[in-house]
Amino acid sequence: MAARPAPLESINVGDIRITYIPDGDATVDATTVFPAANDTLWEAHRELFTDDGKLLMTMGSFLIETAGRTILVDLGFGDMTVPFDAVGGVFRGGGLLDNLERAGFRPGDIDTVFYTHMHLDHVGWTSRGGTLTFPDARHVVGEGEFEFWQGVTDPDLAVVGPNPDTVQAPLKGRVESVGDGEVIAPGVNVLASPGHTPGHCSAVVSSGSERAIILGDVAHCPLQLSEGDLRIIFDVDQDTAARTRDRIAKELEGDGRTRAADGHFPGSVFGRVVQAEGRKWVSL
Repeated sequence: MAARPAPLESINVGDIRITYIPDGDATVDATTVFPAANDTLWEAHRELFTDDGKLLMTMGSFLIETAGRTILVDLGFGDMTVPFDAVGGVFRGGGLLDNLERAGFRPGDIDTVFYTHMHLDHVGWTSRGGTLTFPDARHVVGEGEFEFWQGVTDPDLAVVGPNPDTVQAPLKGRVESVGDGEVIAPGVNVLASPGHTPGHCSAVVSSGSERAIILGDVAHCPLQLSEGDLRIIFDVDQDTAARTRDRIAKELEGDGRTRAADGHFPGSVFGRVVQAEGRKWVSL
């Protein structure tokens, strides 16, 4: 069966509810974005591909409801469709606000926006017409991340970063830095997970004996959590990203109570890493 973008879906972590809010999807050439992977691996996992042979990645946001608080983790790609010839693909957004309303929320209901990092497919709804889309929200990002992108001059790197006019300028003076272990809201903590970008962070959601980790871009494809050192070209620091990914995959594998949430996975963004003749990603 061909891959499909992940739908609007929710899980409960104890008393906390996490809802995936789809924005769109991206289709890319698998061998371009994962140059070390071989055709045998891809042939064994055709469920990750569209009918026309492109690797499918969902794009969106996570809504966390906890103790009367409403947090959005990442802001999708934005209301646009953009061809990315360098990776043989197309990125398509536009559904986030409609899907947020389907989940029962409007922009004014969001009290915190937490960016796992500032690649363009995670910050797309930061502003509209130069005004913050979520005007009443506190905007937070990992230490050094916002500053890193302000200093980028390499055009190959800048093209995947936050737009200076629609993201960086509206956030100037509004975005706050948060560090490893910092509390974002009751039951929601920052987990430093660098490598994909220098200030990349994940979000740990805990309630009672239950736990989930919103990965951000620790992984873009389920096979990265099960097939060893499968690297993507978008990682700024490939070695650090690989170590981070392995560390978190081992943590997920070793604790049957912890679920993972990854906004790029097709089919379902929620799942577990289990031991089954080696690691295996199992969608919920």
